Amino acid sequence: MTYHQAKEYLQSISQEQILRFWDDLGEAERASLLQQIEDTDFSVLENFYHREKLDGGGHTEPIQGLRLADIRARREEFASVGRAALRAGKVGAVLLAGGQGTRLGFDGPKGAFNIGVSKPLYIFEQQVKNLLEVVRDVGAFVPLYIMTSDLNHDATVNFWQAHDYFSYPAEYVRFFKQEMAPAVDGQGKVLLAEKGSLALSPNGNGGWLSSMRRSGLLQDVAARGIEWLNAYAVDNVLQRIADPVFLGATIVSGCNCGAKVVCKSDPHERVGVLCLQDGKPNIIEYYEMSEEMAKQRDERGDLAYLYGVILNYLFNVPKALSVLDKKIPVHVVEKKVPYVDERGEKVTPAAPNAFKFETLILDMVRLMDTCLPFEVEREREFAPVKNAVGTDSVETARALLQKNGVCL
Repeated sequence: MTYHQAKEYLQSISQEQILRFWDDLGEAERASLLQQIEDTDFSVLENFYHREKLDGGGHTEPIQGLRLADIRARREEFASVGRAALRAGKVGAVLLAGGQGTRLGFDGPKGAFNIGVSKPLYIFEQQVKNLLEVVRDVGAFVPLYIMTSDLNHDATVNFWQAHDYFSYPAEYVRFFKQEMAPAVDGQGKVLLAEKGSLALSPNGNGGWLSSMRRSGLLQDVAARGIEWLNAYAVDNVLQRIADPVFLGATIVSGCNCGAKVVCKSDPHERVGVLCLQDGKPNIIEYYEMSEEMAKQRDERGDLAYLYGVILNYLFNVPKALSVLDKKIPVHVVEKKVPYVDERGEKVTPAAPNAFKFETLILDMVRLMDTCLPFEVEREREFAPVKNAVGTDSVETARALLQKNGVCL
């Protein structure tokens, strides 16, 4: 893309302010800015002007799922189906690892945080150990696709290489960058982080599949014959990945998607809840639930809206690819975004000053049309590391790891 092409294009979308400091830039900075303009999907900006179209609504009701007792009764049946799929190479795993360890007081990829006490044990390492348990059980490796961000890509790749991929074969590991989206001010104008750099941020965890496509990795998925992708979050050190029982149960159910869930510990637990909305699976946040919904009970006395999601999902690949063409909803979120003002001076705002565009994996679940809630034991599979201390913290995760026999 040339300067004149960029100028013409930006004028056509009323974003010509992006080039306001062109004359101040060096040759390398100009080349970088033109590349950013060419690589950025500015179509997301339409969502700023049509935010009302993203409002939810519809009839919400509880969803039926597989409880622990149901799973135990059919465990061998499910495991047999899941192991067969794994041995046939029909399953891949997608690690959503674009986040930083900032809230943990750690300057680096969250997965590189040391959760150990008497010896080093990194979050990435523990999750690979969990995956290797499945590998040993079925006798086949699971392709692992790791989503990074612009901020942590090099650090993540270098970390895995420096630790010899934690004994996982390198030929089964692929890295890809999450797509970025521009931030805009209150008038919908794209902000600059520097005179020659757009203010960009990751486009949300719902962008994992489109980011895989853009990186070319969906060709690898097709070449390997993968039919199911298990997407999971980096911050849960007890994640059971490519779980044969979960996989088999989802396949047997005939659903396009599966979601590992824990039963809510109380009506107001701060977790997203899997339910049905207009007959399709949906995840509503705890703050979106009315008091009546939160406390509603079923005929057995359990919470009606019981299933809290832990960001461990199975997606049927053909169905998921059809979702890409439907366009996952884009959420417009108000945030604090540092920027360069019209005089070229850097501004660090004290209050939200801009809007970011994010897609969420929970919206992808809805577009899959059907989803199986699969209950897991909280203390065996849910140890999130979100905070340095307190709830869902390093200390609580360490305690759960030790309870599960992990030597720290």
